[in-house]
Amino acid sequence: MTNLEVHAPASADLDGDLASLRGDCARMAPHWTVPDRITALPVPPSLIHGVSVPSKSARLLDAMSDYGD
Repeated sequence: MTNLEVHAPASADLDGDLASLRGDCARMAPHWTVPDRITALPVPPSLIHGVSVPSKSARLLDAMSDYGD
């Protein structure tokens, strides 16, 4: 069996370090756009259909306390 040793001239971290990541993000930031604020309107319950919850899951959730207790 041959034991190969690899000596990297720099860190063996192929993804770079935090400074290079921050630099990459800074270079990409001008390419990212912020969408206009979209406000979602409430959906009437009559349009919500096809959702089923297994009885075991419903009982589990019903038995859990919420922050209002």
